Amino acid sequence: MSNSMKAYERFLDYISFDTQSDSASETFPSTAKQLKLASHLEAELKAMGIEAELDGNGYVYGRIPASQGCENKKGFALIAHMDTALEVSGENVRARIVDYKGGDIILNEELGIVTRLSDFPELAESIGEHLIVTDGTTLLGADDKAGIAEIMTMAERLMTDNSLPHPEIIIVFTPDEEIGNGVDRINMENIPVPFGYTVDGGAVGRLEYETFNASEAIVRVHGVSVHPGSAKNKMKNAILIAMEYAALLPQHEIPFCTEKREGFYHLGEFEGTVENAVLSYLLRDHDYEKLREKEEMMKNAASFINMKYGDNTIELSIRKMYRNMGEEVRKHPEIIKAAYDAMEELGISVITEPIRGGTDGCRLSFMGLPCPNLCTGGYNAHSRHEYVSVESLEKCTEILIKLAEKLA
Repeated sequence: MSNSMKAYERFLDYISFDTQSDSASETFPSTAKQLKLASHLEAELKAMGIEAELDGNGYVYGRIPASQGCENKKGFALIAHMDTALEVSGENVRARIVDYKGGDIILNEELGIVTRLSDFPELAESIGEHLIVTDGTTLLGADDKAGIAEIMTMAERLMTDNSLPHPEIIIVFTPDEEIGNGVDRINMENIPVPFGYTVDGGAVGRLEYETFNASEAIVRVHGVSVHPGSAKNKMKNAILIAMEYAALLPQHEIPFCTEKREGFYHLGEFEGTVENAVLSYLLRDHDYEKLREKEEMMKNAASFINMKYGDNTIELSIRKMYRNMGEEVRKHPEIIKAAYDAMEELGISVITEPIRGGTDGCRLSFMGLPCPNLCTGGYNAHSRHEYVSVESLEKCTEILIKLAEKLA
């Protein structure tokens, strides 16, 4: 491997690995294919001279020792996840680099897949940059292979340039973040530092330390199938009842209608027959009490349906996923300030808005490792319209190097 590998070159390498996780799996990690990238990263870290380990649960740990004179400084962790989202395939990603001059980007002329400026006005922020896009049949994987590429490029720079000061840095690459299991089996003994940063954000300059509170709700509808010709007063169509249940929830509290600090009910999956239907919801709100209100709304809707159609027509299960990490991170303003100052010194305007999502740092922050979230430069995560620029990958790498210097 070249000693002068750029962040975008690493990124193009990493997205060749299909690492999509699987929420229906009972294994850990949820897909064996994540281990192929994990093994690749372990080998790459070792080739840099970094102490590294891929453990039996699919986590990759690396340790960069403090530079000379910084041995007594507090170390920190950098964390990114290897898996990609379930919504769009990450298999056989066909990436290309577009010298973006403005306007729409035709991803796939044959299939009519176009990233339109009218749909994604933030494209205008990238005029003059070189955008890495797909052919429209898959996601790109910038969430979070951009973060991995930036951490790895930073690591190589620190290992080869003795003029760059830094404390001890622990690198952690996790599996299954996209399905909420990213820290289920993490070994905290391998992260002997007082704080960390997830590198899992969006546009350059984003510094995030608030997230959603999150729950997952599964609604199972039990119907009765009878031949439609003789179904009067007998058939209970689970599909129709599921539709009725969905209509009982607030119709304008969905992702399409919400922004900023507004929470939502997100129906992510639906499948059904006359006999059985399943609706899978994500419940989100930055305010924990408002999240609990959403859970109660779903319970009340289930009770109404059961009263109307009979007991056990609706079977509802709700699982807590993560809490707003701002509750813990705000207790450590110095780690937010270090990241803020690093970006400011590089001439990057800092954006500190709450994440309309979550990171591994949500749970880690409540496990004793407060973790603000740093930008990766990626846009349109979980989408076939996902993109990241060559320039953004390099800028985010520079942020990590400058942050290490600020903490030295």
